[in-house]
Amino acid sequence: MNTRSLIFLVLSFIAFDPSNAKQEQPFSINIDNFLDKIYLWGTEAQSQILISGPLVLAGVLCFIASAISSAGGIGGGGLFIPILSIVAGLDLKTASSLSAFMVTGGSIANVMCNMCITSLKFGGKSLIDYDIALSSEPCMLLGVSLGVICNLVFPEWLITVLFAIFLAWSTSKTCRSGLMLWKAESDEIEKIGVDELEKGLLENETVEERKVYKENNEPKNVEVAVPLLSPQGNRKVRIPWLKLVVLLLIWFSFFSVYLLRGNRYGQGIIQMEPCGVGYWILSSVQIPLAVVFTAWIVFRKERLRDRTLMQEITDVKVPALTKNRPSNILLFPSMALLAGILGGVFGIGGGMLISPLLLQVGIKPEVTAATCSFMVLFSATMSALQYLLLGMEHVEAALILATMCFVASLLGLLVVQRAIRKYGRASIIVFSVSTVMFVSNVLMTSFGAIKVWTDYESGEYMGFKLPC
Repeated sequence: MNTRSLIFLVLSFIAFDPSNAKQEQPFSINIDNFLDKIYLWGTEAQSQILISGPLVLAGVLCFIASAISSAGGIGGGGLFIPILSIVAGLDLKTASSLSAFMVTGGSIANVMCNMCITSLKFGGKSLIDYDIALSSEPCMLLGVSLGVICNLVFPEWLITVLFAIFLAWSTSKTCRSGLMLWKAESDEIEKIGVDELEKGLLENETVEERKVYKENNEPKNVEVAVPLLSPQGNRKVRIPWLKLVVLLLIWFSFFSVYLLRGNRYGQGIIQMEPCGVGYWILSSVQIPLAVVFTAWIVFRKERLRDRTLMQEITDVKVPALTKNRPSNILLFPSMALLAGILGGVFGIGGGMLISPLLLQVGIKPEVTAATCSFMVLFSATMSALQYLLLGMEHVEAALILATMCFVASLLGLLVVQRAIRKYGRASIIVFSVSTVMFVSNVLMTSFGAIKVWTDYESGEYMGFKLPC
């Protein structure tokens, strides 16, 4: 977009701004005001476009953060926001809006790769567990809205303390899981070698049996159910279009509520009193939406399971994605609701919060990373579109940063996948999640502590507040 086009858009915006129409005659233009505003806009734009050392450093750090985050399937918002705020010197509102686009760019790269990749370890299936995403997404979106309200009510010091405690606990748990998985992988590699581990170990076959097969060079007579495996020589990825349509319907339903409601300052597509009765009625609509979607998904899933699951468990010898899931049907919606609430309270995406929870309940690291990145895509695109439609500034910078994170995520994902294939260690994903969580905890806690101290020194109110 050239300079003339930008000037034309700015002039048009000023001329047709409803707030200006109340004070001036329609389509009347004050030339002096125009020149002043154009001058201010030009100087502001130059200060934003100029490339400085801190801005370049922040870009490099965000590139590295995106590459590491993509390995664990998490968005990386917990790293982007403090980097842009502390290193580049951007205000929190601008950093948050840019972070939403950056997370979106990285998530698109992750989902594109994961949807096109199958794993022999899981019977030729895609690594994305669409069932977990379906049962979790409504509650996660509801949790984010509830968390945002809590963020407005809670004092800054309480948010900082809660963030530090929860992320420290999650980091220690995830790191411990990674160490245990690393030890188990080392034992497996010692006994059967990397080559066998890469091919995907069969769940019902013992290590001793594999060792005997390898020493005697005997072929393995294993019966595998055909539906779980792609046709030989033509391994196609089967995309569950019905589940994708339902996920898009969930996304569109919540997004429509957000657009109609607007924010607490009255910015929306319809005229509504900020934080009035209509605002809270539309906000409460999200609760029945989440309940109806979750109940329908869980009921349909249980009905299908009653018909087919017992036969599949009896016949199938390949470790399917569902074999390691907990039996509690409300576990994933509950975890998603908790992750969404905490994500809204802390001002970050839910991917970094739900990923350690999935690992703790026994979901494989590869499946956890792919599924989390898939879920993050929905929440990140919703945030990015809200910023865009409600008058976000610096759109070009946001798109550039999103493209940068797209490339970084592709690079990080390819490197990690090659390392897993070469060394047979899925624990790399767990350690990536632990690293991002640890660094995010240090940065976000330090950033929050500085803000709390500044508020205390300036004598600002440090207690609970009203949401409006």
